Order: sequence, then C-alpha cells, then structure tokens
Amino acid sequence: MAEHTVEKIGGTSMSDYTAVRDNIILANREEGDVYNRIFVVSAYGGVTDRLLEHKKSGDAGVYALFSQSDSDWAWGDELTKLSKYLCEINEELFGDELLSQQADQFIAERIEGVRNCLLDLQRLCSYGHFQLEDHLLTVREMLAGIGEAHSAFNTTLLLQNEGYNARLVDLTGWRDTETLPLDEKVSQAFDKIDLSRELAIVTGYAQCKEGLMRTFDRGYSEMTFSRIACMTEAREAVIHKEYHLSSADPKIVDAEKVVPLGRTNYDVADQLANLGMEAIHPRAAKGMRQADIPLRLKNTFEPEHTGTLITRDYVSEKPQVEIVAGMRHVFGIEVFDQDMLGEPGADRKFLEILSRFKVHFVSKDTNANTITHYVDTSLRNVKRLVKALEEVFPSAEISTRKVAMVSAIGSDMQVPGLLATAVNALQDAEIPVLAMHQCMRQVDMQFVVEESDYERAIATLHGKLIEPHKHEYAIVAA
Repeated sequence: MAEHTVEKIGGTSMSDYTAVRDNIILANREEGDVYNRIFVVSAYGGVTDRLLEHKKSGDAGVYALFSQSDSDWAWGDELTKLSKYLCEINEELFGDELLSQQADQFIAERIEGVRNCLLDLQRLCSYGHFQLEDHLLTVREMLAGIGEAHSAFNTTLLLQNEGYNARLVDLTGWRDTETLPLDEKVSQAFDKIDLSRELAIVTGYAQCKEGLMRTFDRGYSEMTFSRIACMTEAREAVIHKEYHLSSADPKIVDAEKVVPLGRTNYDVADQLANLGMEAIHPRAAKGMRQADIPLRLKNTFEPEHTGTLITRDYVSEKPQVEIVAGMRHVFGIEVFDQDMLGEPGADRKFLEILSRFKVHFVSKDTNANTITHYVDTSLRNVKRLVKALEEVFPSAEISTRKVAMVSAIGSDMQVPGLLATAVNALQDAEIPVLAMHQCMRQVDMQFVVEESDYERAIATLHGKLIEPHKHEYAIVAA
C-alpha cells in the first residue's frame, strides 16, 4: 500500500508562505516525516486573473487583451506590469538578495519567452493563411502555466534554502520537445523521484495532448492533482484551502452556527460542483472515486483541525442534511410551446443550443408544454440563447428571469417529511418558492427563489434543517 499523500495548495494559501511551510509542509512533523508527500501548487492569489482575465469581474488580463486586440501595445504593457508584480512578490518572499535574484531571473526568462512567442504569432497571423483563433487555446494554456511555474519554483527554492530536499516538478511543457498524454507525462515525471527522501513541488498546470483547459478551463490544477494521485496510487489526496467545507457559507450564516462537515461522499461533492462551489471538479473526482482514494479538505489556517474526509461509500449514520448551499445570478429560461406536447425531441433541441454556447445548466424542470433550464451564464449569453431558441421554436413563448438557486444536500436525506419541513420554513420566513425539485436519489433538494431572497433562504434552511442537529456531525481523525 502506498505511503505517500498528494496535496494541492490553493492560491490564497500559497500567498502566505509562512502558513504553507508551518501549517502544511512541516506542521509539527519530525524531519523524516516531512517526506512521502507530493505538493501540487496553484499560482499565487490573483496572478491567474492577471494572466487570463479576472474570474469574477471579467476584467481583461494578458490573454483577454491579446485575443481581443490587433495591437501588441495593450497586452504587451500588461505583461510588463505583470513581470514587475511577480518580482515584487519575490522581493517579499526572499530575505536573501541572491535568492531573490534567482527567482527574478527564472520568471523573467518565462515572461520574455512568452512575449517573443506572442509577437511571432501576431506576425504570423498577419498573413491570411494563419488565423489567430486557431491558436488561442494554446496561448491561454501557455500564459496560465506561468503562474504555477512561478509559485512552484519559489516554494522549491525557499524549502531548499531551509535545508529540505525539495525538487521542482515542472509539468508546464516549457521548451519540451514532445507533447505527451497526461498520464504518460505524470508517470515519466515521477519515475525517478524517491518520495521517501524528496519533497516534490509540482506545477498545477500540466501541458498535455488532452489540452486541460479545453475541458476544465481554470479548474485544470484539480485534474493534474487527481491524475497524480491516481497514477502514483496515493494513500490519500488532500486539498488545502483558506476555509473549511462547512454546513453553509459563514459569510451568510453566523460563523458560530456553521460546522465543518467532517465526513461526506463524492456524490455530495458533485452536487456542490453543480452549484459552482467546487470541493473538486467532478471529472477530477471521478478518477479518485474509481481508484478508491479518499480526499481530505483542510483549512490551511487551522492545521490542528482534521478537516472533511470525502470517500466513495460514506453514508451518514443518521439521514440528515449536511450542507445548505446555493448560487446567485442564475437565469431561468422558459420555453412554453403547446406543440411540444408528445414531442420527445424538444428537450434535446434545447440542450443542443446550450451545448453550442457552452452554457452550464444548474437544473431544469418540465411539464407537458414547458421546459425551463436554470443556467449559470452572463446576460449577454442569455440573449444569444434566446435568439437561437426562437429560431428552433418559432411558435413558442420564451421568457427569462433572473433568480437564485438554494439547495439542501446530504449523503442520505431520506427523512420523512423533509421536503415539507423545508418548504414550510421558507413559507414562515415569507420567502416565495418559484420552483423546486427533488430526485429519487435523495441527495439534494433544490429551491428556486428571488435573487433578493438568496441569503435569507440559505440562513432559513440552515437554521431549520442543520442547526438543531449540528452536534451530530462527525469529526474524523486524520
């Protein structure tokens, strides 16, 4: 049985090296116990936003400026600002001037190499035979890899300077002569590493034939983490973040009322991912679920807490709701068409349009003549969707509404009357339920509410379904 763990460190945690070193890597271990661990690192907080685009606001980063502009000035200036910013991070991290110079030289080589590559690409695409759009995914991946290469190199250098046998495992493909499938790339990278004597510090981005960003976009590091855990047959996979996986968002529900989950299963993790609250991407979780590798989620800043253990077969000892979560800014797109009655292909046509525009739908409901999909996308995309739907359903009435989705989730929620209890709680709080859904699998129930009622709905359901029973949550020893 494997002795090692594979551990992923999130961007916010990476920005606090002292906490990473003391709470994750060392964590009161004896010197020999530090090894038998692989660390997959994210870029420092905010760096990927600057490289690509801001994840929440959409503000343009280097990639967005490059892809949207025929001029090299805007993206070139932004790349220069980024280079300066990364060197400022180096200056804060390294007290030693020589080490700081090494870190600056490493990142300067990457950035100037990318700059030259993008300039050459622009020149090439000025000829009609070459189209920039054909190369944008490659550009996006190349830019994304800078962030993880930067943080991985720095972490390795800092640990080596403190006397630990750390090794940089750079999977970004920088100057590689061939592109391998991900599993083969991982196998080659770890073939000659002695984990009992070396700390592997691995870039969260891995360049491979599959093109991770094509499927996972900015969730690529989770897939890298998952495949390393599976290919090296890890004893346990661990994700370190700046917060616990808790029974609700402590920013919405009083922090004293929420509790870390302690235990749950991969099914619950999938439901959370559907709401955009990824404990781990479902495709990344799939491999670990099949390999029966447990996943532990830990809070970087509470190292003494054992966190939440996610396993394949766990079911709560007593049927209960484990977490109340949700999603704001959801659009309900409703297609009402009397010609739909008895027409089995209507939903397929709707789904084909969603797929064409790469829009994620959170939930849906149907009746004899109506299909409603609740989608997580921008207003601009909604307008494009509606236009496409009008072409496919010319006799339909199509309407949209901005709503919020609130969900009660648990590994086993087969509690008699639970749905009625939840609906009554919302009614007592004067929160109208616009739509609701519960499947026979009994792992979640979803309520569509007005966006303005989102936080009250979360707090109301948590207060009714979880707080009276929160002492029953299991805390699992590491």
